[in-house]
Amino acid sequence: MKPRLGLIGYGAFGRLTARHLSPWFDIIAHDPAAEAGEGTVVLTDLATAAACRVVILAVPVEALAETCDAISTHLTPGALVLDVGSVKVLPGRVMTERLPARVRLVGLHPLFGPQSARDGVAGHRIAVCPVRDDRAARRVAAFCRSALKLRVFRVSAEDHDREAAVVQGLTHLIARVLLAMEPLPTRMTTTSFERIMQAVEMVRHDSPAVFRAIERDNPFSAEVRDRFFALADQARAELDHRSGE
Repeated sequence: MKPRLGLIGYGAFGRLTARHLSPWFDIIAHDPAAEAGEGTVVLTDLATAAACRVVILAVPVEALAETCDAISTHLTPGALVLDVGSVKVLPGRVMTERLPARVRLVGLHPLFGPQSARDGVAGHRIAVCPVRDDRAARRVAAFCRSALKLRVFRVSAEDHDREAAVVQGLTHLIARVLLAMEPLPTRMTTTSFERIMQAVEMVRHDSPAVFRAIERDNPFSAEVRDRFFALADQARAELDHRSGE
């Protein structure tokens, strides 16, 4: 008999999670916005989902504190609680402060989404960040590596956010600007331009909450943005100066 997993949040990423974990877990999900028949899991109430031995919080980072408060009294002693947000410092602090000491906490960031993983998750990257109970983090990392065939990186929340501020922060920032410039050329394009647009397409349908988490909730993103815009202004100033010669 498969262990039961409670999935709190059943949006696009929640459904992706359920699809790939269903061979190993009996998954039940709670999401007030979801309707019966969406996906393959059974929808249930919050208390029932939170009472599972494994609980995944697939909610926007901005909703995490409220979610933790709502599930706190329903969690089982010794349960494993994981978040899958795009940033890790803030969720780790929120879970530590708002969830009881009797549960184990691990932060995850799957470095893929419904678009990039539409053909499967094997070979994609995932960050595993210990929050409370390093042994639990090691076991989660081993499962991701052996069962899901993911490329696993065990890192601190701070190291994760520092790198993600560049990797995700710049990607989403540039994509947001290019989307605002549409319509863009589709006829006489170069391979490099097409690669850029492929990256844009991968994040085109991400929710505004994802963009806010990446750009506002990552403590290192503002510094990266400032440097990016400063260098862009420098490049523009050099071009303006040369055009005036």
